[in-house]
Amino acid sequence: MRTVLIDDDTLALRLLALQLQHLGYGNITQCARPHEALALLESEFETIGLVFCDLQMPDIDGVQFVRHLARIGYRGNMVLVSGEDERILQTVRKLAQAHHIDVLGTLQKPFSLTQLQQVLLDTAARALLKPQSVHRTYTIDELQRAIDEGELVNYYQPKVSMATGALVGVETLVRWQRPTVGLVMPDQFISRAEEYGLIDDLTRVVLATAIRQAQLWRDNGLDLHIAINVSMDNLAALNFPDVVAQLARDSGVAPTQVVLEVTESRLMHDPCAALDVLTRLRLKRIGLSIDDFGTGHSSLAQLRDIPFDELKLDRSFINGASHDSGLRAIVEPTLDMARHLGMRTVAEGIETRDDWDLLRTCGCDVAQGYFIGRPMPAAELPAWHSSWAQRWQEMNAAA
Repeated sequence: MRTVLIDDDTLALRLLALQLQHLGYGNITQCARPHEALALLESEFETIGLVFCDLQMPDIDGVQFVRHLARIGYRGNMVLVSGEDERILQTVRKLAQAHHIDVLGTLQKPFSLTQLQQVLLDTAARALLKPQSVHRTYTIDELQRAIDEGELVNYYQPKVSMATGALVGVETLVRWQRPTVGLVMPDQFISRAEEYGLIDDLTRVVLATAIRQAQLWRDNGLDLHIAINVSMDNLAALNFPDVVAQLARDSGVAPTQVVLEVTESRLMHDPCAALDVLTRLRLKRIGLSIDDFGTGHSSLAQLRDIPFDELKLDRSFINGASHDSGLRAIVEPTLDMARHLGMRTVAEGIETRDDWDLLRTCGCDVAQGYFIGRPMPAAELPAWHSSWAQRWQEMNAAA
């Protein structure tokens, strides 16, 4: 695939081409004018897989260029380059992503060969970790059969104490193991289950399996919190707290070990409707986590009105925070606020040692992300636990 570079600074253009060649990239086309690049992209659409674009250009600026890429339906990768403020870079990145353009990263001028290499390496790593699936629409009968015949399986992503490294819990992530297709990711069927009115049945299966698994782990010496994502449709059922409490009692698991994660951006639509159910859950000593904190429009109101005992910082604020002063300016006071409210804090989406070190320094309680461990079947957790214990010792020895 071809790589196209767009920058009206011909010196910067030649330097970037040389850096990419040094990293093994060939078939590079340099364009000093964005109109030239757009003409190339329109005429040779399928041959171009990567575009480096400077934001500040005289004829068409970076924002306009992104708009044109969206118009022609460009589906390759992109790297944004600029001497502008980092916040402007990040805003254009979000704009491009909103247009469904895959932005690999941003580079602020002047950048080194090492920084360029890191963007490309991080991209390769994410591609390996990203689940590959074919999107399709599932019928109500297919989903009902999956629930009834035990095709839903739970994966568990580890959550560890940032102070001690101890495994303290897992987040439960449902998958659909289709006999003839393989593993189907939740983004392909959860919304359908809500649409078809099957989300209560689905959630009960996930809850029951996770709580039984917690009992098995406890019997083997692992006393873990089990976090489960719940839908706003679940919270519309007034008997939901009784259902959760009964499942815990049946398995001999303490309600305090169960944490229900509620997505803030969903909750904000009608918080009063769920207040009854959420308050009764807390009265039953079941934990409540406000998930994806910071991505909705009324975050502080949710903390004021609903008895959450855990705050989960969204990965969009965590990933890269160690190298982004703007993200740090959000993360640090948020953690401080949560401490004053007596809430446990969880950072999700930690992918690098640098972000781990930053969040640990900031006093975050719990960490979750690919740096610690990927979602895995229950049977793989003990082996991961042994491996993590060794890594923790090595991390402390190197500190």
